[in-house]
Amino acid sequence: MNIEEVREYCLSLPLVTEDMAFGEDHLLLRLFDKIFACMALDNTGTLALKADPELAIDLRERHTSITPARHWNKKYWIQLDLRSSLPDHLIESLIRHSYSQVVSKLPKKLKTSNPSITRVSSDLSI
Repeated sequence: MNIEEVREYCLSLPLVTEDMAFGEDHLLLRLFDKIFACMALDNTGTLALKADPELAIDLRERHTSITPARHWNKKYWIQLDLRSSLPDHLIESLIRHSYSQVVSKLPKKLKTSNPSITRVSSDLSI
């Protein structure tokens, strides 16, 4: 997947917004102001995503193109090299997982009043 395909996929998830709060070199994708993805727009081809800590370790061991995310809490964030041979289905699964990580931390009231956000499957195909 290229950066534009990743952006389109992220924006297809319910209630996702985008902004460039960190400057013109980074596109942030959010759910209720909570970041779940950060794309570098400086030709490095990197995508930072939230991940369960145990999953993050497993992914780093299995895939050389998944590393601890630079400038993010390395326990909870992974960085994907989109220029690598990571399959699209894996990237999409990790995006959904990251989105679901944010959903899981939202107040119950928000989840109840926006049921579409709880319907995004976080099943991983690693």
